[in-house]
Amino acid sequence: MRAVAVLLAAGAGSRLARGPKALLPYRGRTLVEHLAGELRAGGCGDVVIVLGAGADEVRRRCRLEDYRVVHNPDWASGMGSSFRLGVAAAEGAEAILVALVDQPDVNAVLVRRLLERHRTGRVTAAAYRADAIAGGNPDGAAAGHHPAVPQGPIPAAEPRLRRGHPLVFDAPLAVEAAAEAAGDAGARNYLGRHPELIDLVDCSGLGSAGDVDTEADLPLLD
Repeated sequence: MRAVAVLLAAGAGSRLARGPKALLPYRGRTLVEHLAGELRAGGCGDVVIVLGAGADEVRRRCRLEDYRVVHNPDWASGMGSSFRLGVAAAEGAEAILVALVDQPDVNAVLVRRLLERHRTGRVTAAAYRADAIAGGNPDGAAAGHHPAVPQGPIPAAEPRLRRGHPLVFDAPLAVEAAAEAAGDAGARNYLGRHPELIDLVDCSGLGSAGDVDTEADLPLLD
């Protein structure tokens, strides 16, 4: 299965007021560099990075020459336009993994598990226990310890888990979802209408769904 990652990194980070989130420092690099590397290391044959706000500065300050970088001039309209652009740029993909640049705890092990669990004709979603969403990674994945998690997909209605990112779409499903994307909804509307297509993979012990959105979230970058 040829998987291509789409890393959505176009937002201005206005709530955080520190410039584009792509440029936030993390482990000696910028977030966009770190996450692009993790997506590649996790098994994505190519990585499409969608830039928008501050795109020229991001290109200048980051080493992104190993990735396919596209610019979304309509980034201010919301995530939907970046999702559409990224999917359109994922040429030759059988599966498209969609990740967000403001989730530093997404790592290669988590990405590899999603790709391994993905089934043809389905949407595979990382899912997290409530404690992993609210409190970062309680199981130590950032330190390199990866406790056992349930094997195989879990029904989307599993009450203990909350769906998050990354998401892995079969390429035709990604195209369908992108066609419906608008505003900040991304694939949300499509997934809401097609819960029967979604398989959850418990990634609580491998990373977290924590995102860097406000000053209160900055400890995620420590």
